Amino acid sequence: MNQSASTTDLSTLKIDRDGRKTSSKKPMYFIIAAIILAIAGYFLFSDSSVKVKTLTITASSLSGQDAILTGQGYVVAQVKAAISSKATGRLEALYVIEGDKVQSGNVIGRIESNDVQAFLSQQKAQMEVIKASLANAQAEYDDANAAYLRQKALIGGGAGTQAELDIAQFRWQRAQAQIRSAQAQMKAQESAIRAAQVQVENTIIRAPFDGTVLTKNANVGEVITALGAAAGARGAVVTLADMSSLEVEADVSESSLSKISQDQPVEISVSAIAEKKYAGIVSKIIPTADRGKGTVKVKIRFTDLDERVLPEMAAKVNFLRVESEKGPKEAPKILIPKTAVLNVNGNMIAFIVGPGSTAKEVTIKTGKTFGDYYEVISGLSSGTSLIISGMEQLKNGSSIALEKE
Repeated sequence: MNQSASTTDLSTLKIDRDGRKTSSKKPMYFIIAAIILAIAGYFLFSDSSVKVKTLTITASSLSGQDAILTGQGYVVAQVKAAISSKATGRLEALYVIEGDKVQSGNVIGRIESNDVQAFLSQQKAQMEVIKASLANAQAEYDDANAAYLRQKALIGGGAGTQAELDIAQFRWQRAQAQIRSAQAQMKAQESAIRAAQVQVENTIIRAPFDGTVLTKNANVGEVITALGAAAGARGAVVTLADMSSLEVEADVSESSLSKISQDQPVEISVSAIAEKKYAGIVSKIIPTADRGKGTVKVKIRFTDLDERVLPEMAAKVNFLRVESEKGPKEAPKILIPKTAVLNVNGNMIAFIVGPGSTAKEVTIKTGKTFGDYYEVISGLSSGTSLIISGMEQLKNGSSIALEKE
């Protein structure tokens, strides 16, 4: 064995007498610390607020305690129309979209009108020709009339002949006939111009009443027909409804029809607007029944309506006792949705919006049940913002954020 090689190898062996080792673990400590700080920062700075919906509590005198019957139905516009053109052609312009409000007579759209415009121009030009003919006939009449009067004067003086007078008279009568003919042609042409103008007007689509555009049924470039019978053609351009004519059409069992009368007060609950009840009256009881369902359709008019109520929304109608059937008038009651109340160990718990966008837990006492609502006897007051969603994630003092509608 080579002694110099052995000596060299042994010289590389050293003992760390201070108990310290050279290691690559130090950078790993920094990485772990950075991860911990990142996680802590996420929980510290991220938005941990619970998303909730709220409604403002109000005391209602139209509560369900006066209900003698309940019906289900839908909101329907009584004034509604699918708007089309009276002429057939390609849609050239459409000036409205869904949600636009229009007034009676406003132009909604136009279809191509080059052909009818050209025909109108032709009829107007023809009128100028007839006017020129009438002017010529009038000049001929003036000349013939002067000649006739002259011949009559000559005959009276014994200078003229009867033949010359007859010729002048015939000419004068012919000139009168030409004037009448030109005048008749002018009246006929005026009618032709009006007809051409109607054809042009039929290419303009106007709103027949004040209303709101519900749907847009056609696009620019599509062929529009009055009946929509042609293959690939559209009938209606837009659907328009008068939102002030909204009513609820509800089905009522035949056996319960005796409980309903004309102008009976009702309370309307629209499914999409849980926080409000609308007042209304029975406007019409349709005088026929549905044999298959055994129901009669009843129309209810809103006496309290706002812009949130839209056609085809589902609605529930409580038919109330008429005033003469009621006893002493009860005080307004606070009603809240059942879904906003939690039963915790026999305690009825609700959450309201507290200071600083936090949830405040309150214990309430409930009374009667009216359909999907509890009567609140104590614990809540009018004007309070009640939390109606996300309650299972809340506790007293939880941070909340209101969901955008």
